[in-house]
Amino acid sequence: MKVLVTGVAGFIGMHVAQVLLKRGDEVIGIDNFNDYYDPRLKHARLAQLVGYPNFKFTQGDIADRQTVEDLFAKEKPQRVINLAAQAGVRYSLKNPYVYMQTNLIGFGNILEGCRHNGVEHLVYASSSSVYGANTRMPFSVDDSVDHPVSLYAATKKANELMAHTYSHLYGLPTTGLRYFTVYGPWGRPDMSPWLFTSAILEDRTIDVFNHGKMQRDFTYVDDIAEGTVRVLDRVASPDSNFKTDSPNPGSSYAPYRVYNIGNHQPVELITFIKIIEDALGRTAKKNLLPMQPGDVVATYADVEDLKRDIHFEPKTELTIGIRKWVDWYRGYINQS
Repeated sequence: MKVLVTGVAGFIGMHVAQVLLKRGDEVIGIDNFNDYYDPRLKHARLAQLVGYPNFKFTQGDIADRQTVEDLFAKEKPQRVINLAAQAGVRYSLKNPYVYMQTNLIGFGNILEGCRHNGVEHLVYASSSSVYGANTRMPFSVDDSVDHPVSLYAATKKANELMAHTYSHLYGLPTTGLRYFTVYGPWGRPDMSPWLFTSAILEDRTIDVFNHGKMQRDFTYVDDIAEGTVRVLDRVASPDSNFKTDSPNPGSSYAPYRVYNIGNHQPVELITFIKIIEDALGRTAKKNLLPMQPGDVVATYADVEDLKRDIHFEPKTELTIGIRKWVDWYRGYINQS
């Protein structure tokens, strides 16, 4: 297939593109190389893809309507994976406008491109953050997600609503993927594995919020990439069991689906740090702090729908994934 991958130089984008390229798909990538974190890492990720003969790259911003219209008109992708977004829960408290620009306007441009160019299936990144103030565990796609606690989460919830509207109005098959705390090689510098690993190696103190009692459903990036591609292959279709008098938030009478992709094994933050310490052979200096605004105490994915429909579930053990992360990090830092 010819697949458009937005945010292709991003953490998840690079891994997803590699899976597609290795199996023989043609990948059209777009990224704007914004400076939310060091663009050199994004260029290094892109360098992992440019050697494939079935890869083509365009530098551009999905929030620019003309760029998106021209790209769709020129390339005519059969399917689209939208991974371009302004990431980061805490940064959304400091710079809300960039989230509105990329995550709302940019996503609207992608929907319009799909609508007007006969795209067979749009798969897009949502987030476990949409569960917000919900404390019933594990998080299920059957749960209501109407109480976000950060603007980032609100934009991801908005993406799901926008996608459903296009599935309803135009019959565009869409599938949203609620990713749960993704980690692994080529990860972002603003995420906890990088922050903790770099601080431990440099003998700096790490900030540990909620006194290390937060729980996260850490999911290895290779599992995320495989799950994303498997979902792409299964075009969303209407749910014949959907009832309009008791609607299920995770499906629809329209060709619309939402799935969790998580390791479904939540781990306390303090345990996560211990696993990194063991992999590094060093002990962290910890500054125990209270919760931060916009954070949630725990995430825990119910992946039964994913298992039933896609016949897939993430399974990489955290100790194995962290060892791979640490090996990559040491190599990357030594080469930088």
